[in-house]
Amino acid sequence: MFAEVRLRSSTAFGGAAASIDARKQAKLLRTAQHYLTRFKNIPPCRFDAVLMQTTDIKKIEWIKNAFTA
Repeated sequence: MFAEVRLRSSTAFGGAAASIDARKQAKLLRTAQHYLTRFKNIPPCRFDAVLMQTTDIKKIEWIKNAFTA
């Protein structure tokens, strides 16, 4: 599993989820592909997003399979 953690204190530009745009997803995919070259047998993978609008840990949103490769 790969996880992208985003904190945005304001929703003026769409909040934490909106900050994981196509360009950011592509960068995460390239990074994951580079990391996975170390394995002979590539394990199952998914991309999760952990989103926060505040530092209050009770308000964390965890999206499993936030995007796919």
